[in-house]
Amino acid sequence: MSEEQEGIDRAPDDGRTRAIVVGPYLSRGPASLSRDPEARLAEAVGLAQAIDLDIVADIPVTLSEVRPATYLGKGKVEEIGETVREQEAGLVSMDCQLSPVQQRNLEKAWGAKVIDRTGLILEIFGQRARTKEGALQVELAHLAYQKSRLVRSWTHLERQRGGFGFLGGPGETQIETDRRLIEERMRRIEHDLDKVKRTRGLHRKTRRDVPYPVVALVGYTNAGKSTLFNRLTRAEVLAQDMLFATLDPTLRQIRLPHGARVLLSDTVGFISDLPTMLVSAFRATLEEVTLADVILHVRDVSHEDSEAQARDVEAILEELGLKGEAEGRIIEVWNKIDSLDAGRLEAMRIAARGFDPQRRPALVSALTGEGLDDLLSRIENLLAASRTTLSLEVGPADGQGLAWLHAHVEVLSRQTREDGGSRLVVRVAPERVDEVRRRYGASPESDG
Repeated sequence: MSEEQEGIDRAPDDGRTRAIVVGPYLSRGPASLSRDPEARLAEAVGLAQAIDLDIVADIPVTLSEVRPATYLGKGKVEEIGETVREQEAGLVSMDCQLSPVQQRNLEKAWGAKVIDRTGLILEIFGQRARTKEGALQVELAHLAYQKSRLVRSWTHLERQRGGFGFLGGPGETQIETDRRLIEERMRRIEHDLDKVKRTRGLHRKTRRDVPYPVVALVGYTNAGKSTLFNRLTRAEVLAQDMLFATLDPTLRQIRLPHGARVLLSDTVGFISDLPTMLVSAFRATLEEVTLADVILHVRDVSHEDSEAQARDVEAILEELGLKGEAEGRIIEVWNKIDSLDAGRLEAMRIAARGFDPQRRPALVSALTGEGLDDLLSRIENLLAASRTTLSLEVGPADGQGLAWLHAHVEVLSRQTREDGGSRLVVRVAPERVDEVRRRYGASPESDG
């Protein structure tokens, strides 16, 4: 058995792999200015715990430069190697992007499996994907990552149940393959994804034919999106204090204060240094966001790195082509105010009042429900601003016309006339206004 395989097999009595998390952060550069190293390391530990590793040590490392061979300096490599042996760790998670050569050299030096940030996030996504599309997208990203690792050594292609086998199991027996096999598999997945996307496109078109606007939740991972989703929809979406608890998009219908119905969409959490291959792989999943009528950017304002996390989310929205175009339909939701002391909460309220009314953040606690009524009113007002309110009449014999209205526009009120016909006030999406006016001779509602 190889030294590396021995490292992989060492595990505590409960079967979990003993792991060490190393946070090697440069002392200068953009990241050093914007993010707190302790918070970055805590996040790296959270990522490792998300796949149920037994974290036996977390080690911060301040770097003046990156070494081409091992990323870290020689002395630090030896020091961490001592800890690996003392703790009988089978895996070291490096919170950085390693080249294939750096990864291999560190594995030889430490006698343990080494994964970098990309590999760890891929492993988490591999375990979390539930839908067919999610699983295909993760596998495609994983293959692209593995393809980049084919440096004088072969890698396995066996799909592991609940992940990709970075952490052990039968897949660790290396199966000889080559780039051609990987590329063939990637082409097959891309073909399957095209079919899934076409099907989802049809579903989305069907939803567009329904009158309900879409409200999408976005935010940094663990910002409380799923808790907020559950509170608003009374659903039971997985909501845990765990990074990437939600991966596949979830849709539920909710009612706004004046009775209008909307579709609420929960999406995968964003994260700093999200591998480019994952951003592109999940672009289709995030299309739900690009098509949303309202986007709720949920922030954990109790987190010490809340500002940096917000910038990371905005950067990904910009990469999706949303930042400028969606400016008017984004509401910032400052979540977890229940975790703030009275002084910090008051400071947050004062800060929020400093924003222009259209851009003012909504302060909420998804856990207790505080502030959610105000948030729902904000959503309703934003939707109303982009839709036209019309008054129209439907004859007593036009049951089909009445059914069409209920299926394609928001019916805000309906009064039955003496002759059995109906007078309705409806709210209509911009693309349907002309059609409704032609069909029903509708006029603008003065109080709408």
